[in-house]
Amino acid sequence: MADTAPAAAPVETRPARFRNFCSDFARSPVAVVSLIMIVLLLFVSFAAPLVSPQDPYDMAKLDWLDAFLKPGTVGSGGYTHILGTDNVGRDMLSAIFYGLRTSFVIGLSAGALALLVGICVGLSAAYFGGRVEAFLMRIVDLQLSMPAILLALVLVAVLGQGVGQIILALVIAQYAYFARTTHGAATVERGKDYIEAARSTPLPTGRVLFRHLLPNVLPPLIVVATVQVASAIALEATLSFLGVGLPLTEPSLGSLIANGFKYIHTDRYWLSIYPGLFLMVTVVTINLVGDQVRTVLDPRRSR
Repeated sequence: MADTAPAAAPVETRPARFRNFCSDFARSPVAVVSLIMIVLLLFVSFAAPLVSPQDPYDMAKLDWLDAFLKPGTVGSGGYTHILGTDNVGRDMLSAIFYGLRTSFVIGLSAGALALLVGICVGLSAAYFGGRVEAFLMRIVDLQLSMPAILLALVLVAVLGQGVGQIILALVIAQYAYFARTTHGAATVERGKDYIEAARSTPLPTGRVLFRHLLPNVLPPLIVVATVQVASAIALEATLSFLGVGLPLTEPSLGSLIANGFKYIHTDRYWLSIYPGLFLMVTVVTINLVGDQVRTVLDPRRSR
């Protein structure tokens, strides 16, 4: 009797892979709660004009008599300042919501642009090899040898203050992390048969890079992206706290913390404690989600 060939393993479809990813991700209650927290923070930040008790940056609506009101105090506007007010009568909860919006805009924008630049650099280095690879990766390695905060400080000093300048500085400071990760994963993939077959065809180089090579190096980049978005938010807050980030007219968690820092040892603790707590929760929850994504996407884990 002739031997029968073993049946081919079923190919997992994209919807099935996504369902499996969601199922594996949901196994961590901490990650699920963190994801819910991130969604809530995103909602209150981008819906800040709708959910905030006041516009904290409209000077016409601020009352100096409401300055330094303690959390839970009813102000002259007739509403309760849940987290108190600052030195100019600005509602702290409203200021935090607006500051969160700026943090998310900068973090997500810088993360996305750094990801794009890093992918282009890493894929080009791995695909072309030789002198191109050596030149690009030496630049990346040189940049990775410098602390991101130090590089960002220098860049902001050169570029000046502003949202656009901060985003550009963070992109330059962070793209190397994506480039190194992309290069490592693409170097493994470039010697495989499907890439060699694609290179032997008249397909444009860009199509080979982004249609065939890129999809197979995305999983580790997703993990790096979550870490770098959290890092970008923390870096922006650090720069603003140091007084070299956003101007005073722009809402920022870092500037709120800096504004209240001189009162940290007085009974006006809420001026810096509450913005600091929101910043900490934002960064920690993003990192917890990224940690679970890394666990789910780890090819070495057992199913």
